[in-house]
Amino acid sequence: MPITKGAQKAHKSSLRKRVFNLRRQKSVKDISKKIEKSLNEGNLDEAKGMIPLAYKAIDKAAKRGVIKKNTADRKKSRLVARIGRFKDKSK
Repeated sequence: MPITKGAQKAHKSSLRKRVFNLRRQKSVKDISKKIEKSLNEGNLDEAKGMIPLAYKAIDKAAKRGVIKKNTADRKKSRLVARIGRFKDKSK
């Protein structure tokens, strides 16, 4: 446990920030799973419709420092590539 008053405040603040960071991470993971699920069910249009929501969640997480910029770019790229591969299979 923190001993000094400043350390106690910093610990309290970090616990508060942790909640927001976990929420951002969960939103990124949830939207990715939704896209993956809709692709597995064969709903290509639904998956394409969720791409802007995924970009929004990923960009917000990167902006807030929850994930790094390159990680965000990689996640977005892989989502779009996954949809592209699915499109090729369905032909």
